[in-house]
Amino acid sequence: MVKKAASTKTKKRTTNSRRKKQSIKRTSKKQTVKSKKRFRTYKQALSYLLERTDYEKQQRLRYNVTTFNLSRMKRFLSALGNPHRKIPTVHIAGTKGKGSTATMVARVLESNGYKVGLYTSPHLISLHERIAVNGMIITESQMLGLLNRIYSPVEKLAKKDNPTFFEIMTSLAFIHFVDEQVDIAVIETGLGGRLDSTNLIKPEVIGITSLSIDHQAQLGNTIDLIAKEKAGVFKKGIPIVTVKQYPEAMKVLRAEATAVNAPLSVTGEDIDFSSRFEASPEHGPHTRICLTTETSKFEHIRVPLHGSHQAKNCALALAMIDKLKSRGFKINNDKVEEGLDKVSLLGRMEMISSNPRILIDGAHNVDSIEALMHAIGQGIPYDSMVVIFGCNKDKDVEGMLNKLQCGADKVIFTRSSSVKSVSPDYLAEMYTNISGKMCQSSLNLGEALQLANSAVGKEDLICITGSFYLIGQAKLRFEKPTGATVSN
Repeated sequence: MVKKAASTKTKKRTTNSRRKKQSIKRTSKKQTVKSKKRFRTYKQALSYLLERTDYEKQQRLRYNVTTFNLSRMKRFLSALGNPHRKIPTVHIAGTKGKGSTATMVARVLESNGYKVGLYTSPHLISLHERIAVNGMIITESQMLGLLNRIYSPVEKLAKKDNPTFFEIMTSLAFIHFVDEQVDIAVIETGLGGRLDSTNLIKPEVIGITSLSIDHQAQLGNTIDLIAKEKAGVFKKGIPIVTVKQYPEAMKVLRAEATAVNAPLSVTGEDIDFSSRFEASPEHGPHTRICLTTETSKFEHIRVPLHGSHQAKNCALALAMIDKLKSRGFKINNDKVEEGLDKVSLLGRMEMISSNPRILIDGAHNVDSIEALMHAIGQGIPYDSMVVIFGCNKDKDVEGMLNKLQCGADKVIFTRSSSVKSVSPDYLAEMYTNISGKMCQSSLNLGEALQLANSAVGKEDLICITGSFYLIGQAKLRFEKPTGATVSN
C-alpha cells in the first residue's frame, strides 16, 4: 500500500510537472509573440511610425471629418490617459509665422524659469525637431520608449480606424511633455485648425498669426474661408491674440470669437504696437518693437529673427506672454529680451554656407515669398542673387512666381523630394510667360547648385526657397544632423 501510494504521488508529481512545462511553453510562446509586436530597436519603431498614413505627403488630400477625424484622436488620447489634459498649453494657428511665434513664446517662458515643451511642424531634417523641451529635441531612446508604449492602443484603434502619422506624433508630444513634467507646452497647429489633431487641448491663450491664401484645396479659395478654419481653435472664454489681418479675415475672427464668448485682442489696434528698422555694429540690420498693454510695457525690444515681417510675430508672442501673465504665470519683463536673444530657427533666413553664400528660407506661399524678397533686400547686401526654387502642387504657383521675379536676378527651378513637387520644366515655362525673363531648370538640388555656383561671385548670394522639403535637403547637404535620425 505504501509503495502504491508512493507511486500515485510520483504520478501526480510527474503529471503536475508536465502541466507546468506545457504552461511555461504556452507562456513562452505568448511572450515571444508579444515581443515580436514591440520594437527592440529605434529603427524598427521609426519604420512602424513612418508606415502610418501621412497626409503631409499625399498628392490629393480630402479635408473633411473622415480624414481629419477629431473623434478618432479623442479616442486615441483617451486610451493613452488623456495626456493633453495634464499640462497647461498655449495654442498657435495661422498661415505664416507659426513656428517663429511659437519659438519666441517658448524661449521667453524658459527665460522666466519655466520648463517648456514645444511642438511644431513640419521638420527640416529629422522628425525629432518637432518635439522639444527647453530647446532639447526628443532623443531616439525616448522616441523608442514612447512608440513601445503607444503600440497597443494604436493597434486596438486600428481595427476600426487607424491613427495617422500626425495624430501619433501629436500624441507622442503630449506624453513626452507629461513625462518631462513641463510647466507649460506651446503647441502649433498642423493644417488649418478646426479639424487639426492639436485642437483637443484647452489652452491658456490662443495666438493667430498672419492669414493668407494657402492649402486652398483643403481650407478654401478665399481668405474668409481660411479664417473660418483657423478660428476653429477658439474656445469658450479663452483669450485670443492676433495681428492685423485682411479685413475679410478679421471680420470672421471677430465673429467667431464673439460666438464662443472669447476676448479677442489685435496687436496694432487693441494693443499698442510699433516697430522700426535699424542697423548697429553689434547686431547688423534688425528690427526693434515697442508693445504696451494694461499690465506690460516692452520697449525697444530687438526682434531676434531677420526680416521686418518678424516684428509682427514677435509682437504677437509678447502679447501672448502678457495674457499668460494675467492668467497667473509669473513673468519678469526684464527677462523677455534674454529669452528672445536665445531664439534661433532652422530654415528661416538661415545662412548655411559662406563660400559661396547660401541662404535658405521656408517661404512656401505668396505672402512668404514677398516677405522674403523684401527681407533679403533690406538686410543682406549682395551684388546679384540667384534663387533656387521648387514648390508643391497644392500652392498658388503663379502667385509665388510673380513675387519671385521682384527680387531674383536669376532663377533655377528644381524638384524637391516631395511626391507633390511641381515639375521644374513646368515652373520654368510658367515663369518665362509671367516675367518674360530667362531661367533654367534642373533635375535635382545638386544639379541646381552646380548651375548656381557657376553663375555667382564672392559678393553674390544664392537663395534656396519655396518648399520645406527643398530647404531640408539643402541643410542636410551642408550640415550633418546631430543625433537624430534623418526622415523627410
